Amino acid sequence: MTVSTRNSAALSSFQLKDRVAVVTGAAGGIGSAIADVLAALGARVALVDLPQTMPQLQRRAGELGHAALAIACDIVVPDSVAEAADAVQRQLGMCDVLVNNAGFQGPLTAMQNESLATWDTALSVNVRGALLCTRAFGAQMLSRGSGNIVNIGSIAGHKPNATVSYSVSKAALLALTRHTAVEWGPRGIRTNAVSPGFVMTRLSAMHYTNAELTRRREQMVPLRRLGEPEEIARAVAFLASDASSFVNGHDLIVDGGFLETTVMHAQAPEQQYGGFAGLGVA
Repeated sequence: MTVSTRNSAALSSFQLKDRVAVVTGAAGGIGSAIADVLAALGARVALVDLPQTMPQLQRRAGELGHAALAIACDIVVPDSVAEAADAVQRQLGMCDVLVNNAGFQGPLTAMQNESLATWDTALSVNVRGALLCTRAFGAQMLSRGSGNIVNIGSIAGHKPNATVSYSVSKAALLALTRHTAVEWGPRGIRTNAVSPGFVMTRLSAMHYTNAELTRRREQMVPLRRLGEPEEIARAVAFLASDASSFVNGHDLIVDGGFLETTVMHAQAPEQQYGGFAGLGVA
């Protein structure tokens, strides 16, 4: 094989030409970005979200072209998920890539004050919904012995944040990722996760209403900025493609290095980051 041929093969491994990709929570900022990137790589994309988002999803599907489909689905309802899976298979073909992106985060509150309704909704959407979609769309993959599942986790699944139900549900989703990777790996299905760090979206906007808090968060990230939805989408595309063909059961953390900084931030400001002036957290 010549160098040129090897380079061509390497580049083509990132492509998703004619593969059917399903993105849940596609009306959100990260979900919409994921759909855009997968479509740009050649996938036929099903944008899945709640019925009330249909006008928005249909506009987005129109912008992506004839190979995109908007589907109304409540992912916590088994019949709704089964109907969505049937619709995808009829109109686009059997699912090759499933991105479990739909998520719920309740209001920030102390653990002893969080309502059971918020707890139940977080576990239902973030874990039950992902399981139902994995089983319904995964059945199409299993029937052919190939496919990729990418679950959207969170750094909150690794470290506690200010919403106990969100942290616990995302940790559970990462556990589901590992379990699916091991159980379905021998049957040709790869399952991985992407855990975003600080990214401003509709779901996370509550954290960025305070300009000073936003600045502090930016200063706590070694790259000194928040992430962009497209940066999460590109990580998803890598895991969904053949470029990651030997990656299974992995959680790709996309946080600008934030989770590695705990001990650094326990130092005096002038000693942080090698004393690089002005970059310590006050």
